[in-house]
Parts: sequence; C-alpha cells; structure tokens
Amino acid sequence: MIWFALLLPLLLAGGYMAYKNTQEVQINKVKVKSDSTAVPLHILHISDLHLENISINPAQLYEKLKQQPYDMIALTGDFLDRKWTIPKLAPYLEVLNELKPKHGIYAVFGNHDYVLRPHNFKRLKQTLEDYQCKVLQNANESILIKGRKINIIGIDNYSTGHSDLKTSYNGIDNGYNLVLTHDPNVVLEMDDYHFDYLLSGHFHGGQILYPKAYHLVKMGKLPRMNMIKGLHKHNGRSFYISEGLGQTGLNIRVGSRPEVTMHQIAE
Repeated sequence: MIWFALLLPLLLAGGYMAYKNTQEVQINKVKVKSDSTAVPLHILHISDLHLENISINPAQLYEKLKQQPYDMIALTGDFLDRKWTIPKLAPYLEVLNELKPKHGIYAVFGNHDYVLRPHNFKRLKQTLEDYQCKVLQNANESILIKGRKINIIGIDNYSTGHSDLKTSYNGIDNGYNLVLTHDPNVVLEMDDYHFDYLLSGHFHGGQILYPKAYHLVKMGKLPRMNMIKGLHKHNGRSFYISEGLGQTGLNIRVGSRPEVTMHQIAE
C-alpha cells in the first residue's frame, strides 16, 4: 500500500498533463507544389472533432482561425458518436461559416459517425447541411477557379466498408483532383484512381504514444508502414493525415497534439 500511495500522485500528475495536452492545439501549415493543372488554393482542414471529447470551444477555435482567408474548408469525418452530442456541433459550424470560405465547406463521414442509428445519422447529416456544408458520400463536385477545374471528391469511410471508389469518381473530367476521406488506408486501393492531393484523419497521430502507437497496428496497413500523421506519398502522390482536433476514449493525449491544418496548394 505504501508503493501505491507514492505512485498515486505521479499518476494524477501524469493524467493532468495528458489532459492539458488536449488544449494545446497546433495550427500546422503545409505547402504542396503541384503541376500546371492546379491553381493557388488555401484549404482549412479539420478532422476528428469527436465532440464528446474536445478541449477547445467554438469561440477559441474562431480566435485561432479568424485572421486567415480560406478558399474552402474540408471536414474529414468523426464528428461524434452519440446522439445527444449532435446539437453541440452547430456552434462549431457557425464559427466555420463566419470564416466565409470562398468556395464553401465540404464534409465526409468517419467510422464513429456510423455508430449512430440511421435516424440519428440523418440528423447529423441534416445538421451539416443546415450550416451550408456540402456532404459528399461517394460523390464529387467541381468548382472553377480562374478558369481551371478543381474536382472535390468525397470518398466515404473505408474502414466501415462504406467507400465506393467507382461511384466517387463517376463523371470526373480532367482537372485537379482533391480527395477528402476519413481513413487514409484507402490510398492503398487507389492505384487506378488518380488524385493530386488527399486529405484524411482517423489515427489522431496515435493520441497516446508509448513510445509508438502500437494500438494502431489493427487499423490497417498504413500504421504498420509508420504513416500515422503528417504529409506522405504513395506512388508519387501526396496525402495528408491530420492528428485531429478531438480525442476518442479518454480525453487525453501523450506524444500527440490536437491539430488544425492550413494547406496551401501552389502552382
């Protein structure tokens, strides 16, 4: 019992520090050079809100993001997994609308979103749409910037079996292919589907690293290839894995930090 009494303060202190880490949001900036099909594009990327376990409120998020102009906002899934959390999403979406992205807000779903029962999942989708989010479930939409076409391709969540690459790319013509998806493991299945840049999340950068994210080995091939966060390439094509803004399970982080990412695609 003496050893436990000595150990308890250390455990409490460690737990407190791990919780404090969830409040230290990183604003990461990534510049990606592309070929002549691209136009300068500034994308705000937010993934894995996990609103049951998030340590930044909408006002704080706005203060961190308000100084930058954005061409578009990309939300790559795992908003929540409990029906009573759906109303909590609205204030965050209000903040994103206040940022006034020139070409809108686009969203895809993650594995935690699909934990909801069908009628609650519809409520989640409707909430996103009520706040001007264009939800892409194996669908695409094209925009023109300075006469050049940007194909925004939303691939539904891979790990839950909802992704359909053929349907996602249906009707795609020439242009810059920007893919939004939750689980980045899908890139390993995309040899026949061209993308110029892909945004994803899912792994939380490990969330708890001790010292490696051993618990991620069951979450697909990419973690076993040591690809759990940041900028990577597969077959010469760039993709980015966000560490996410919220947490799952316990609201703690060890060796990782919450992330919001600003992507600058340059000609």
